[in-house]
Amino acid sequence: MAFAFGKKLWCVRKQLIIILTPFLLLPLIFALPAKEGKCLYVLLLMAVFWCTEALPLAVTALLPICLFPTLGVLPSNLVCPQYFLETNFLFLSGLVMASAIEEWNLHRRIALRVLKIVGVKPAWLVLGMMVTSSFLSMWLSNTATTAMMLPIANAILESLFGDLQTLKENCKLNREEEGLSPVKLQALTSEKEILTVENRPETREKPEGQTLEEIRAESEYQLKVWKGFMICIPYAASIGGTATLTGTAPNLILAGQLKSYFPDCDAINFGSWFVFGFPLMLLFLVLGWIWISFLYGGLNTRLCVQKQDRRAEAEKQAKAIIDDDYKKLGPMNFSEGAILFFFILFAILLFTRDPKFFRGWSVFFPKGYVSDAVTGVAIVSVLFFFPSQKPSLKWWIDWHSPNTEYVPLLSWKKAQDCVPWNIILLLGGGFAMAKGCEESGLATWIGNHMHPLVGVPPAVAVILITAFVATFTEFASNTATIIIFLPIIAELAKHGQVNPLYFMVPATVACSFAFMLPVSTPPNSIAFASGHLLVKDMVKTGFVMNILGILTVSLAINTWGAHIFSLTTIPDWARPLNTSDRATDLHNLTQLLDSTVRATQNFSTFSFL
Repeated sequence: MAFAFGKKLWCVRKQLIIILTPFLLLPLIFALPAKEGKCLYVLLLMAVFWCTEALPLAVTALLPICLFPTLGVLPSNLVCPQYFLETNFLFLSGLVMASAIEEWNLHRRIALRVLKIVGVKPAWLVLGMMVTSSFLSMWLSNTATTAMMLPIANAILESLFGDLQTLKENCKLNREEEGLSPVKLQALTSEKEILTVENRPETREKPEGQTLEEIRAESEYQLKVWKGFMICIPYAASIGGTATLTGTAPNLILAGQLKSYFPDCDAINFGSWFVFGFPLMLLFLVLGWIWISFLYGGLNTRLCVQKQDRRAEAEKQAKAIIDDDYKKLGPMNFSEGAILFFFILFAILLFTRDPKFFRGWSVFFPKGYVSDAVTGVAIVSVLFFFPSQKPSLKWWIDWHSPNTEYVPLLSWKKAQDCVPWNIILLLGGGFAMAKGCEESGLATWIGNHMHPLVGVPPAVAVILITAFVATFTEFASNTATIIIFLPIIAELAKHGQVNPLYFMVPATVACSFAFMLPVSTPPNSIAFASGHLLVKDMVKTGFVMNILGILTVSLAINTWGAHIFSLTTIPDWARPLNTSDRATDLHNLTQLLDSTVRATQNFSTFSFL
């Protein structure tokens, strides 16, 4: 009876959370100062709903619109504009550019080209998969990148090792022992052109002249390599998003919340973030590749020594498949070339607007008028009218040519279908929450209660903050994680007399380090649903990946990051005026007013005379 009742409760758990949580948090409103308590009430309510997903994430992000005004925290005319700040438009322009790249299959050409370059030995192929996935994830969403790369990896693995089921039988494994799901990989992606093994002729033969033990050992090795392929793609996609400001939502939330807390801060833009994030991404990617290749059998003498054996024959078949699929794409057409041109222009203009280490092109405009959002929207707007077919003068003079309307590179319907509007609402919810914490005084109240943490050395605090955020984001979305903790981290930095970027940048990057669980991030879920991975595989691999990520971020923020963001000093935009400063300013203002009054009186006397 109790078990049956427990199952009933589990079925309505989300409804119970939605109903009970507001009542359980009510004491906060009366225990704290008025505005601070009400803002904390909304913050914790949204945190619970985000972590449990009792409401859809985007719906939870809309709660400040109704709760802040009704509770007296912020008027609606201050809350609503937070949902479409310039940061949102930068994110939107990146998504529109990504949808145009997907529309004309440019991402597939890039992926196959990289695989042709790196070769087909397992370790080099893992590196090629990781480099391609990370590069695409700098501009596309990590979910779309993973969904596109997994079928390519699956086809290459089939050509290298044959049928996966045969490998499992050779290892004397079955689905019941491993708990593998029968979900087919091809159902995970909406790609119109995917690589499937059913459409390929079977070319591999059953090995001859091998003992059962040799067959078993070889099959176990091949199965390990297969898992390494499947697990490296979502990890690389998550790592790649940290390299650019538009690569993942937490980066943009950092830029937006900095503008809210520190209006004069201009340290974070596309160029400065890229100079910091791209080397960090490369370093972490190489370390991750070494760890995954070591763990799953890709590192061996075959990397440098050419051998003629069965593996060499399989590698030739894999190379032939990659070459064949690349040839099927044909030469680059006009639409792909146009998208590639605008994509490169998009990246160059964003990078050179104000990179901080040299004068960007923004100096030709009034200061503060041109932002990254202006650049992004200007470029993607061209995609909606630039022709996808090469213009022809002959069409104008040939009266018999068909009068068909030209097709632009991107239609609004395609952009509308591809843009995840829920993420844009999530960004807005984060900015609204940050505004509420600032205006209500909650951020200052939290900072005043963090004095025990102020004594921790800043370098140690960076490691602790990064580790905590990386752990928390395993169980909550990276967007929700950064929205919840960024205001607290900012106040901690202010009270510790530390440059806020020294704590906030590592915390933001750590939100992308969700490697240990299938539910941590959508790319992990997609790879796990392929049926080739177990939870223990992700935990074992992801735990070390998290440690490598924490150490890499700590190294980056204390070396080149300290130089790029000037972290050794507290900037003026982060230095609040103290009482003596205000008194001095008031005294100077009084003297200025007295001088003005005397000058006015003298001028009046002179005019009278």
